[in-house]
Amino acid sequence: MRRRVLLASIAAVAAAVLLLGVPLGIFGARYVIASEQQRLSDRLDRLVSSVQLAQEAGRDISDGAMQRAVSGREGDIPAHVTVLLPDGSLVEAGDRVEGPVMEQADSTEALASVTLTISSWAAWIKAAQVVVLVCAAGVVAIGAGVAIGVWQANRLSAPLVYLAASAEQLAGGQVRPRMEPSGVEEIDLVAAEVARTSDRLAARLAAERQFTSDASHQLRTPLTALTMRLEEIQAASSEPDVQEEARISLEQVERLVTVVDDLLAASRRSQGGTTEPVRLLDVVVQQAEEWGPTFEREGRRLAVEVQRDQRVLATPGALAQVLATLLENSLRHGGGTTTVRSRPSGTTGAVRVEVADEGPGVPDDIAGKVFERGMTSGAGTGLGLALARDLAAADGGRLELAQRRPAVFALFLAGVPKTLDPGVVLPPGTTISSRGRRGRRRVDD
Repeated sequence: MRRRVLLASIAAVAAAVLLLGVPLGIFGARYVIASEQQRLSDRLDRLVSSVQLAQEAGRDISDGAMQRAVSGREGDIPAHVTVLLPDGSLVEAGDRVEGPVMEQADSTEALASVTLTISSWAAWIKAAQVVVLVCAAGVVAIGAGVAIGVWQANRLSAPLVYLAASAEQLAGGQVRPRMEPSGVEEIDLVAAEVARTSDRLAARLAAERQFTSDASHQLRTPLTALTMRLEEIQAASSEPDVQEEARISLEQVERLVTVVDDLLAASRRSQGGTTEPVRLLDVVVQQAEEWGPTFEREGRRLAVEVQRDQRVLATPGALAQVLATLLENSLRHGGGTTTVRSRPSGTTGAVRVEVADEGPGVPDDIAGKVFERGMTSGAGTGLGLALARDLAAADGGRLELAQRRPAVFALFLAGVPKTLDPGVVLPPGTTISSRGRRGRRRVDD
């Protein structure tokens, strides 16, 4: 699209320059030629008047009048002047003109013939200068049109690229992609609809995850009780037929439990609720790069204090969305420097991620209900923190308001177990070999 908009702008400017510049150049050249002819005619009239006065007074034509006719006014082309008197004598002044000429002649009442001749080349050069000036103005106009076309193409294409990226984030599991207003009404309308759709999708996804968790609990409990009851019946009965029926029933219940587990696992995979080891600093830095310019425009600073090698179990898209929601909340309602820091939590390897600012904090009347849906101080939909809490819970984490004034939100995430720690799976300095290769390769950090 950017290329098409740019080409359309250049074509429009080029067409305007051609439609206006070509006639303007022709008119300018003809105007210069006509102007030179008019100025030559004025010089001829003045000389004729001087010759007329000289004849009436019975004196010779003055050299000053002849030189003024030769030189003309400032900017005039030098002329060759000839005056043929009635007695046949010829008076000349100025250099003779070679090549194509522009000539005008007139006579006095006493029949003296006066002729002024100038070079046509000089007039054509002046006309060519006008044409060159028009061409230069056209080039400048095309350059300005290209610059405006590039600006307009970027203004129109960049929001569409961001909109496509938001849609890609939405498809990748980041259910609340963020997009700055572009200033183009139509694009902003589409972006607003994408944001509303993402909110509805996030709410539905959170509800489905909650249903999955509830279904898992509600189904496992009666199945476990049924299994225990059948085992009691099998152990208490001495009848072979009863024991056989109990055994068959237990097998059926076990198969049902397996089916339920498979369905729940498939549901979690389809919802993107599975977690993986994530380097926390990578996600935080990505969010800091995205939100940093916005904080700077608001005159605030965004600081990151996260350990370099800290890893957590989380869904990357969900974790990024939770952090984006907390940063957006701090930007809207907080003040001063916003800091994202992390530290170990407890002895289980969990990680505590804090988003804190120096603002007035959370009002007492909504502090206890800040994670409820629809709860807002007036700037927002009241869904952000509720969805962030659901996303954190879906990954086995927990989001809390750790401090009211100034506001500190704490996100608790599970640490990476030792079985998934790269340093344990492949300790530094471990020697590995590959079939088909000679020698060994040493793997170091």
